[in-house]
Amino acid sequence: MIQFKEMICPVSTERVDENRVRATALAVVITMGAYLITGYIVLLAILVVDFTIRAFTKLKYSPFSGLAQLFVNSIGTQPVWIDKAPKVFAARIGFLLTAVTAVAVVAGSPLLAIVMGSTLVAFSFMECGLNFCAGCWVYTYIVYPLVRKK
Repeated sequence: MIQFKEMICPVSTERVDENRVRATALAVVITMGAYLITGYIVLLAILVVDFTIRAFTKLKYSPFSGLAQLFVNSIGTQPVWIDKAPKVFAARIGFLLTAVTAVAVVAGSPLLAIVMGSTLVAFSFMECGLNFCAGCWVYTYIVYPLVRKK
């Protein structure tokens, strides 16, 4: 497990509440899971919009993170402040996985859609249930070595 102690993640001075992040990830698990069960494509559109807001805008809340904040407030947890940059990177991965899922559905490739959607569910579950950031793993072992070579 020493490899996980040496993770390299993007860094910023902005902070977010880890409880809200994990509750947001739960909403992603539920929504993508519901899509995979029902095939209701509107759920993919909702996820694309939510990830777009979290990954590419300066808005404080996306629909899911706003609902997650209401949930966290209602159960009365104390904020646990963490670096925002790794979560933005993870949201960009979520956007990519959701967009590929949607394109695969439209292009008539259900197997690719299931694989990409299931990957998103797995990554989001690791965040909400295990407090493991798959985005940090992707950044450390895939993105950073590519960037470092340049």
